[in-house]
Amino acid sequence: MFFPQLFFDLTEFPHQELFLNEKPIWETLNNLKSYFNQLPLGKIECKIPSSVTLVNVEEISIGRGTVVEAGAYIEGPCVIGEQCQVRHGAYIRPYLLTGNGCVLGHASEFKHAILLNNACAAHFNYVGDSILGNHVNLGAGVICANFRLDHGEIKVEIEGKRFNTRRDKLGAIIGDRSQIGCNSVTNPGVLLRRNSLFRPCTSIQHSNLRIRKDDDRENSHQTEYHTS
Repeated sequence: MFFPQLFFDLTEFPHQELFLNEKPIWETLNNLKSYFNQLPLGKIECKIPSSVTLVNVEEISIGRGTVVEAGAYIEGPCVIGEQCQVRHGAYIRPYLLTGNGCVLGHASEFKHAILLNNACAAHFNYVGDSILGNHVNLGAGVICANFRLDHGEIKVEIEGKRFNTRRDKLGAIIGDRSQIGCNSVTNPGVLLRRNSLFRPCTSIQHSNLRIRKDDDRENSHQTEYHTS
């Protein structure tokens, strides 16, 4: 249930082995630090302006063709893919891992997060303890809230059923090609299917997956989780 393939096409993602295909998607976030421990870090293959702040530079890898603008802050460990944009004022905290072609925007903050290829968080965004799928676009000011006001463990709610993630911080899992309008906020633990669209200024309080029983006789004893 809630396996990675429900949300993402990982065919062209450079770090497919990070994803735990037989476990709920939030377990991939639990695996992120261990995955970083296995990576050969410290390879920066692009120009870095003198005004960029690099912390733990030996734990930072940045791919070919990526443009890092003046005034960005990057703290390792982190991996930024090829042909990305790290814009002025981007605030990158430890354990960010991106694919290729991503946009890490002005005044946007990233922490313990995964961005698949061509994900875009270009203006005034917060992406913490979250996963953005291929070609996901966050409008200006979109916030992925990751912490409950009561400091409790985060539960994923699907059609009234609750699943305890055992995590005290979990942002959003946003499926491929989804778009979130400007100044919207996702509640902690929200799971959004592929191709989701939300208008600007939306409070996204619930996941939009559906649970239904498979009508096929051969699999009629199973419960499946679908994206539509």
